[in-house]
Order: sequence, then structure tokens, then C-alpha cells
Amino acid sequence: MNTLILEPTQQALWHHVLRDAAATAGQSLDDTLEAYLLMLLLRFTRKPELLRTIMAREFLEGMQHSGRVRDERLRDVGDQCLLLAGLFPGLAQRRRVSAVYFIDLGRGAYGELAGRLAQSAAQLYRELALGFGALLDVLHALRGSTALEALSPLECWELWGKTGSRAARTALAGARDALPVFTAAPGRH
Repeated sequence: MNTLILEPTQQALWHHVLRDAAATAGQSLDDTLEAYLLMLLLRFTRKPELLRTIMAREFLEGMQHSGRVRDERLRDVGDQCLLLAGLFPGLAQRRRVSAVYFIDLGRGAYGELAGRLAQSAAQLYRELALGFGALLDVLHALRGSTALEALSPLECWELWGKTGSRAARTALAGARDALPVFTAAPGRH
């Protein structure tokens, strides 16, 4: 992105960038998911410790709590996994785990919240779990063309199969010769 974007507030800047990234990714986020992603980016803008967190441990520790503490910890796990998978997809490889490690943990945390909370909050987390792929595509577009370059074709295949990610599907189209058969998405879980 070579254009200088000037907005009066950090929130307005993130909103502008998110809308551009969604358009680039070919994803139309509903207002709820767009607002949630905006809030998430604002909340974690200045938290470099996010990159040092062991998410599986955070998930398990969150599950050991109850009530509001449990909900907050699970929400944080889901949020952080979404950001890590979307903005830093190569991090899983450097940690010697599958590229979908963050996706499975994040969707699991959101799904756990959807099953525990009251109707309106449950609906939000259900949408986040189901919309994980679209949100990832927007975050990948936000990062730029290098977002999925760290992933192997097999990892892109797995990402596409788990989330329906359009970005992973596009990356696979360019790597067709690297896969023996490329006709349909793997089964979604």
C-alpha cells in the first residue's frame, strides 16, 4: 500500500484500512463482524506480548476458571488466535506447529463461549467461529501479499479446508503443480 491514509483518530484509520482490506480480499463482512474486528485491532495494537503467548496453555488455563474470568480468558484466546493466524501466519511454523493450530484454538474458544453465554452474546461468538475464514482473509489482505507466502501448499490446503479461506484457495491456485490433485476443498471440520 503506497497511499498515505490520514484519519482523525486511530479508530477511523483502522476502519478505513479494514474496509480496504475487505474489498481487496473480496469479503463482505457484516456490521457485527466488522465492528468486532475493528475493536480487536484497537485493543491489541500495542500488545507485543501477544507474540510470546502459548495459546494452548492460555486456553487450558481459561477452561479451569469459571464465570466471567473464564469467559474473558476464552475471548482473549479466540481474539489472539484470530490475530496471530491472520497477521502472522508464519508464526505457527516457527513454533513448529500446524498452520491451523491458531485457527482450531480460536474457533474452539469462540465455540465454547457460544455454548456458554446468553443468547445475544452467544450469537456473536457463533458468528465469529463460523466467520473465522472471512476474518482471516481480511487480516491477510491487511497484511499484504506476503501473508500466506510463509505457508506451504499443504498448509494452504488445510487452511482452505478448515475455514473456506478465499486467500488460501487463491494461493493454492498458484501452487497447483505442488499438489497431486486439486479439484475440491478438503472436508471442513
